[in-house]
Amino acid sequence: MPGALSRRSALSFLGGAMAVAATGGVVATGGGGWPAAAAAAASGPDSATGHAPGPGSRVDSLIGRMTLEEKLALLHGAKDPRGLGQAGYTPGVPRLGIPPLRLADGPAGVRVTRHATALPAPVLLASAFDPALAREYGRVIGREGRALGQDVLLSPMVNLIRTPYAGRNFETFGEDPLLASELVAEEVRGIQGEGLIATVKHFAMNNQEHERESIDVIVGERTMREMELPGFEAAVRAGAGAVMGAYNKVNGAFACESGPLLTGVLREDWGFDGWVMTDWHAAHSTAAALGAGLDMEMPDGKYFGGALRKAVADGTVPEDGVDRAVGRVLTVMDRFGLLDGGAPPRPGRDPGAGARTALKVATAGGVLLRNERGTLPLTGSAARSIAVVGPTGSIPFVSGGGSAHVVPDHAASPLETIRERAGKGARVDYALGEDVFGKKIPSSALSPATGLQKRKVAAGRSWAYDGTLTVAEADEWTFVLHFSGPPTGRPKVLLDGEELFPFRPGLAEYFTGGLVSAAPDGLAVRRAAVRLTAGKHRLKVTAKGGAKGLTFRLRRTTSATRAADVAEAVCAARAAHSVVLFGYEDATEGRDRTTIALPGHQNALIAAVAKANPRTTVVLNTSSCTSMPWLKRTGAVLQMYYPGQEGAAATTALLFGDANPGGRLTQSFPVSDDRHPMAGDPRRYPGVNGREEYSEGVHVGYRWYDAEGVRPLFPFGHGLSYTTFAYAGLRLRRRGSGLEAVFTVRNTGRRAGAEVAQVYVGPSPDLPLDQAERSLAGFRRVHLRPGQARKVTVRMAARTLSSWDSERHGWVLGTGRRTVEVGSSSRDPRLRGHIEVRHGS
Repeated sequence: MPGALSRRSALSFLGGAMAVAATGGVVATGGGGWPAAAAAAASGPDSATGHAPGPGSRVDSLIGRMTLEEKLALLHGAKDPRGLGQAGYTPGVPRLGIPPLRLADGPAGVRVTRHATALPAPVLLASAFDPALAREYGRVIGREGRALGQDVLLSPMVNLIRTPYAGRNFETFGEDPLLASELVAEEVRGIQGEGLIATVKHFAMNNQEHERESIDVIVGERTMREMELPGFEAAVRAGAGAVMGAYNKVNGAFACESGPLLTGVLREDWGFDGWVMTDWHAAHSTAAALGAGLDMEMPDGKYFGGALRKAVADGTVPEDGVDRAVGRVLTVMDRFGLLDGGAPPRPGRDPGAGARTALKVATAGGVLLRNERGTLPLTGSAARSIAVVGPTGSIPFVSGGGSAHVVPDHAASPLETIRERAGKGARVDYALGEDVFGKKIPSSALSPATGLQKRKVAAGRSWAYDGTLTVAEADEWTFVLHFSGPPTGRPKVLLDGEELFPFRPGLAEYFTGGLVSAAPDGLAVRRAAVRLTAGKHRLKVTAKGGAKGLTFRLRRTTSATRAADVAEAVCAARAAHSVVLFGYEDATEGRDRTTIALPGHQNALIAAVAKANPRTTVVLNTSSCTSMPWLKRTGAVLQMYYPGQEGAAATTALLFGDANPGGRLTQSFPVSDDRHPMAGDPRRYPGVNGREEYSEGVHVGYRWYDAEGVRPLFPFGHGLSYTTFAYAGLRLRRRGSGLEAVFTVRNTGRRAGAEVAQVYVGPSPDLPLDQAERSLAGFRRVHLRPGQARKVTVRMAARTLSSWDSERHGWVLGTGRRTVEVGSSSRDPRLRGHIEVRHGS
């Protein structure tokens, strides 16, 4: 992860909630001109305190007995005396029996210093299109969070995938708001059903890492309401106890001090009665933020500690404002039994149950993108002679970096599980293909010839090298530094006077990737690519042992070493019947990708191996979409994202056909860097002069490809199976202001499998608004035996058929003759029908 708000803020257009009445298309309002939803919310929680009214309530009583200092202690982070390794802590008020709160990261498992179940990345969970599985996923995290001493989970993340470059795309669900809404609601219910408070994040419009702490997102009211906000609203409706404000600005105001967002939308429109915390170090003010609706500053008290105490003392902030924020925190704590001892005892960890869910999710979410010439599943001779290629074939790729990183109980490598599954008598060879950790710098290239392969510097001592590196011919060298200890203590390496590994500002040093930033023996890794001329270069290395000593090594890759690795992989591919080549891309919080191409020289490796053996399956462990210039040369492509601790077992089961792929893409895959919604317009991404414009409007993801007539590499919802499915008998009928689609899906193949039936609805002819050509309106994951048929009913709520009217500040039902398509992706309609949508039943 981790100025005052103008009343004329550009966000004033958010206004109050408007709802389409179930009996007609009119906009319903509450008393005094308030929207109905806000009026209902106001009649529940007290508008002054944010908690249930009544002088005898536990929360009111506690607030009345607390000193100002005790109140402030609940509103900002502090250092945990127990130090469990979690992200945040508040001390509570022991005098009054208010316990401390421990807040842990956890998008894919609980991030503390102890072991926890490393679940697949949320994007892989989403690929299963299975809300029940999302609830099970949440239950695992909820139980483990409480077992590991935590009270609040800083998850789930529900920001949409808007740009393919965003560094945290793997931590969220996809590009479609309906899918995200369905899944986040169930995950929240799973987490909180185990007694852990869920925090939905990052509210709102936090769709990139580039300049995330300052970028000003300029977004229209309709775009926000239809695309980004539905997922947050679904989490609130599911009862999420907390919301995390985003780093970025929204229409000129920082999200963590935006009254229109934190009060107007969140509390008045949606009736949220939990508390709002900042992302880590995302506070920017005291009075403005508290007045806007922020309740808690994390991880410290720069603005809500001494500064807030002073503001109360000098009258800048009334103490009622502090009481309101405290009441929101205590209300949620009370709901979870933390104030009266009503919370159930903390459970023990159940690693076995966690592992079973991790395997289930990774297997269900794996997406088979391509399968030509019967390449998969591996059977017969294809299963007895295999070449495994790629660094992630021998090193388990568990998770992305940053706050999503989890320390798993164990994690096997794909090479291990493939060899075990192939069994005795099978030949499974391995070739590195792409070296991510570097090779020894030959002593002959150094003068003096001091080895830099592995050096140990004792505590309190220092070591230095000042010599010459001789390069035979001009080439690109990638220097790779491995070192122990914290980033601040790493060796200093200067080449021709330039530092190769400068310390990166802010949190960039600590938000590193989950795979290539740590060597197999645990040493941290940094890389620097340099174009070197032939001849001599001055190399200086200085290292200090510090308090605990230092171990380091300096290595490199060159054109020659890369060519040798590719040649070895090609040789292995030619000698085997089948090839399983693992490609990777290592993403992390705090840093966006610069291209959708695989990093390093992997594209050349895949092309060379596939040319040598067309029965090559590429398994992708990537954070998001990937371009594939080598696609037509390959036999199969299996997208596994970051599959968690059981990823090797799940991948192997899918490769050998022990499980049938049933995952579907939750994001469109572009053909290249110049053929996606952000391409060619820096104002959309990454922004110009600190300002980013969501000028695509509601055409996010697949909607943009449809609107612009651009063909993606793979469309939203795409995924293949080892069996086939047929659709028939579409019937459309009205249910109130919503619709139902009824149809039959039949498994027409010879294997049991899961089909994700997707229902898309076309635009309304009666709305004078720019609408998507098709929008996901519902889906159903259906498991079928060979030959089995099942009647499927998918309900489309009135909200799904509605658009946001920025002039009326409310939802309006899209009436008229609407097209409904049913199929297996946004670009693969199998059935099509039309129905008149009208108000009421």
